Amino acid sequence: MRKSLIAQTASIATVSIAFAATPAAAQDANATFEIPRLKASNYRKPYVASWLEDEKRKAGKMYRVLFDQSPIGDNWLPDMKTWWRRGGRAMKMPVAGVTRPTRGPGAYKLKMGSLASLPAGKYALVFEAAREIGGREVVKLSFDCEPGKTGKVSSSGSTEMGAVSLTISAS
Repeated sequence: MRKSLIAQTASIATVSIAFAATPAAAQDANATFEIPRLKASNYRKPYVASWLEDEKRKAGKMYRVLFDQSPIGDNWLPDMKTWWRRGGRAMKMPVAGVTRPTRGPGAYKLKMGSLASLPAGKYALVFEAAREIGGREVVKLSFDCEPGKTGKVSSSGSTEMGAVSLTISAS
């Protein structure tokens, strides 16, 4: 009987510790981005990368890299210069869960998941788009990450990117 009492106490303590470590209000982040329709006779779908960086511009999590996944598609990844310098060159393509084929004009959703693992501070969700025989554009959505804080941030590109928004909600 004494053994079972010790076993019960141990399991209750484990559950209490696990519950105490869970944040009071978890935050989920979702983004949307738009690839505009451009009037060009030789239109190419853009390469698009999205990642999270801290206030020191150090790249954190890579969320999405849209590129031509043919054998020669990797050759143009360095055209997304900011992404390439922030960590793209260290990635071996393709990356499961991150890389996808290029997309045509339209609006797209990006599920970022929970922000609970991030320390409180200033961050930016960055989108970069580049096209072969086209332009290059970077759009940043800056936000403060604080426990329980919700909100929406939006911006818009001028050529290669359209409307971009980030929504942080309590889950």
